[in-house]
Amino acid sequence: MIPEIIRQASFFILSRPVKPYQRFLMAGIDTKEQLIGLKGARGSGKTTLLLQYAENTKLPPGKILYISCDHPAMTEVSLYEIAQSFFQEGGKLLLLDEIHKLKGFATHLKAIRDTFSLQVIFSGSSAVRLDHEAADLSRRIAMHHLPVLSFREFLEIETTTSFASITLEELIINHVAFSAHISSKLRPIEYFLKYIRYGAYPFYLESIENYPAKLLDVINITIESDLPAIFNIEPGKLDKLKKLLYMLCSTPPLELNKLKLSGAIGTSWPTVTKYLTLMAKASLIHQIKGGSGMRTMNKPDKLLLNNPNIFQVLCAKPNTGSIRESFFASQLSYNHQIHYHSKADFIIDDTLIFEIGGSGKTGKQIKDIDEAYIVQDNIETGSSKKIPLWLFGFLY
Repeated sequence: MIPEIIRQASFFILSRPVKPYQRFLMAGIDTKEQLIGLKGARGSGKTTLLLQYAENTKLPPGKILYISCDHPAMTEVSLYEIAQSFFQEGGKLLLLDEIHKLKGFATHLKAIRDTFSLQVIFSGSSAVRLDHEAADLSRRIAMHHLPVLSFREFLEIETTTSFASITLEELIINHVAFSAHISSKLRPIEYFLKYIRYGAYPFYLESIENYPAKLLDVINITIESDLPAIFNIEPGKLDKLKKLLYMLCSTPPLELNKLKLSGAIGTSWPTVTKYLTLMAKASLIHQIKGGSGMRTMNKPDKLLLNNPNIFQVLCAKPNTGSIRESFFASQLSYNHQIHYHSKADFIIDDTLIFEIGGSGKTGKQIKDIDEAYIVQDNIETGSSKKIPLWLFGFLY
């Protein structure tokens, strides 16, 4: 049986106008797949993508059922039994939002997928829990990761102008032409400064003034609700996770070491390592490992907040270098392997080396390294091996 309150909630939500802008991931979803999963940070736009997908199918309203799994009524019913009733009534598309709120959801999804000819698309704000419980579905599921908005997507929303994404190889070869073309249409640095402040999460469109408070809520809910729901973290330890975030906000990455991190929060290094891994899976930080031969006993992985916007709500005086590196990592890590390098900031796909800095950054430290490039902030157009930082926001 489908509770009437669930039917009504589905009707109301599916009747609302759907936001017109579609994230890049929509084009990458294979509509022939029977079981599709979306994971990513809270606020990245997964619910909107679910509703846009439903609208794109052109199915009649009665053939679609939307369920928010954190609805109070879902505590009293079986997801499998709801799917059974929906299928028997002629349903075609089942949308399950916030599925990580249901215990043992993987078992239900497996049974639904194996029993009924339904297309099921589900989302989870806690990638940690999805990874933790959905291992049994690995051969049955098409899982997609939705990252924060790229700078390219932010520009499209702000200007209602389409911009094609580019590959990293194309960027390296043709960055002068690309940046000149985009700069002929708008002032990229003007928009880039806005993106750094509030452009990473689509909910900025609801209110720029309230954006910092909403983003802080996202961070707090992730730490106080999502992580403890999966791992046995004592409530008193949650402040230690927040303190780690504050440290990453204000401290240059190279100044962080195991002793400083452990001492600052009064916890052993193995415990700190566990916390960092959890926060990386929850899309709060980037945990970037060293390249070949770079691992040392006293250095942790290179640690950066997940995206520049988090700096704005956690620190009164965020570290500028860390913000630049955070942006670079957030735009590169979706499609590429990213490590840190002994003589520069990053090495990508074990081949391309990048040093990040301001407009006055020189290439002195990497002048003798092949395939090494300077990435400069606050410039519209580069030259030769000097590339504007903002241009790396066009990779997805």
